[in-house]
Amino acid sequence: MLADLTAAGAAQRLDGPLLHLRRTVQVGLNEAVEVMGGDGRTRRGRVAALDEERMVVEVLEPTAGLDLAAIRVRFIGEPLRFGVGPGLLGRIFDGVGRPIDGGPPVPVIAARRIDGLPINPRARELPQDFIETGISSIDLLNSLVRGQKLPVFSGNGLPHGRMAVDIVRHARLLRDGAGGFATVFAGIGVAQSAAEQFRRAMEASGQLSRTVMFLNLASDSSAQRLLTPRYALTAAEHLAFTEGRHVLVVMTDMTNYCEALREVAASHGEVPGRKGYPGYMYSDLATLYERAGRIKGLPGTLTQLPVLTMPGDDITHPIPDLTGYITEGQIVLDRELDRRGLWPPIAVLPSLSRLIDQGVGEGFTDPDHPALAAQIYAAYARSHQVRLLASVVGEEGLDATDRLYLAFGEIFERHFLHQQGPRRFEETIALAWELLRNLPATELSRLSDAQIEQHLGPKSVAHA
Repeated sequence: MLADLTAAGAAQRLDGPLLHLRRTVQVGLNEAVEVMGGDGRTRRGRVAALDEERMVVEVLEPTAGLDLAAIRVRFIGEPLRFGVGPGLLGRIFDGVGRPIDGGPPVPVIAARRIDGLPINPRARELPQDFIETGISSIDLLNSLVRGQKLPVFSGNGLPHGRMAVDIVRHARLLRDGAGGFATVFAGIGVAQSAAEQFRRAMEASGQLSRTVMFLNLASDSSAQRLLTPRYALTAAEHLAFTEGRHVLVVMTDMTNYCEALREVAASHGEVPGRKGYPGYMYSDLATLYERAGRIKGLPGTLTQLPVLTMPGDDITHPIPDLTGYITEGQIVLDRELDRRGLWPPIAVLPSLSRLIDQGVGEGFTDPDHPALAAQIYAAYARSHQVRLLASVVGEEGLDATDRLYLAFGEIFERHFLHQQGPRRFEETIALAWELLRNLPATELSRLSDAQIEQHLGPKSVAHA
């Protein structure tokens, strides 16, 4: 219906993207609206807050030029929707689902609610099967599984953007090949230069044809920022659960999303929680992350790799803290490794994939993958302990075995953790076995005698 709010004096004030109105009609929360001003433009928005007397509309487009005396608002009567169809792959949209690549409109076969619908827990299947990212420290030690949500915890200035681009370009399914695999990329609050860089990287690699991009720029309103991941996940759900594809969703940077959530909540006058973030941030993030998964009877899967920058590199900050409660592990980037020029600077020890056992081993990757990963992790953890000891007593105070572990840690970081380009899983496995030649067989307690004999054979300890 069309409500002329000017005659009733319902338009009270305009605070940035928020239009405050006196409530004169029956509407629902998150209902889509169209705001028409005296300049002749129609702007999309949604009902963000309401009570018995007032309501607040988030205007999703610039509000410059709007005159309160000339405003009219049309209430659509349903939530915001995104039109999906067979032409999504290869397209680039802005943060609210409008094409910005100069291409034709997407042929729409369904208009889906951007908030999505909860997946019935009884219809969920356990995430399963291995996704190769091309990054050895992820593929061997913190494997990504189809249907999983595995966030990347980074920091300001660390190369998480480059890592996200590389994962999008090189991710593949070992058992099914590249067929049926698609990527949805959501850039949230990114700079124009970063958005253009990502677009060029996708075009240059030829991956744009199997990628859908949603780009919300830093100059866009905070109201749009809250909708970008929802539009992206709506497209991903269509590709996964309607077209039957295996979809990887990369969302960066979720910290920008949470900052926008705090800004909008403060403008609504809501009581703040920890560090000023709204108390419902946990449930709000859950509405995004829980859209990942596998559904019984459907061939497609939706996997999430959200990226966030930890304010002050503090992993206990509310954003990474709440994200860790919802998701199934984390990949942590380390500033010291980055300063040393190692790429990708993944801190192996605090990183974790809770579903790794669902995607590795016999029938998925390599029968010896679980034992090999456990042995590499244990040896690297021991090297960290030895480093700490060496900082106290000096390297000359270490025994022969400890010096071997100290050398192992250096070799692991310089030749395994650091990589010039993407590695196939077969290369990663071979390199991991080669690393273990730097330790005596008596130290390889996570491996069976048969595994040692098969992969290492009669070996001598190599000294670095």
